[in-house]
Amino acid sequence: MMKFKPNQTRTYDVEGFKRRAACLCFKNETEDEVLLVSSSRHPDQWIVPGGGMEPDEEPCGAAVREVYEEAGVKGKLGRLLGIFEHNQDRKHRTYVYTLVVTEMLEDWEDSVNIGRKRKWFKVDEAIRVLQSHKPVHAEYLHRLKGTCNPTCTPMCGILLKEMR
Repeated sequence: MMKFKPNQTRTYDVEGFKRRAACLCFKNETEDEVLLVSSSRHPDQWIVPGGGMEPDEEPCGAAVREVYEEAGVKGKLGRLLGIFEHNQDRKHRTYVYTLVVTEMLEDWEDSVNIGRKRKWFKVDEAIRVLQSHKPVHAEYLHRLKGTCNPTCTPMCGILLKEMR
């Protein structure tokens, strides 16, 4: 299913969840520093770069496109960390990947158009920063560290069972 919004098409899966993709962008393979971007709605708050998938777009392609647009980075796409559901005010299902940054653009789409900023954070610091206003984004990093909250369990295990 698709819904149109000015300048963007929203896509939904068969269960009515908005299809989203995001990347935890790391400075290097040690995955100890993560890149966050300023929120377009609340420029004083930091978020994990990601957004809605376009029609017929694969999750991994959407994740790479979103970090390029929002954070101005290119890199080596890594593993699928998990598929996270967010059910509070909006129904989102987000595919979250890891990415090791290999190139940072000086000027990128969102920095030019909306003044978006980006900043490197140690993982523990990023969790603290995200916990207050974007707890589901903090859960991505908890999952990375193996400390994910049971109420935010990624769907990978469920999907693997269904595929067997």
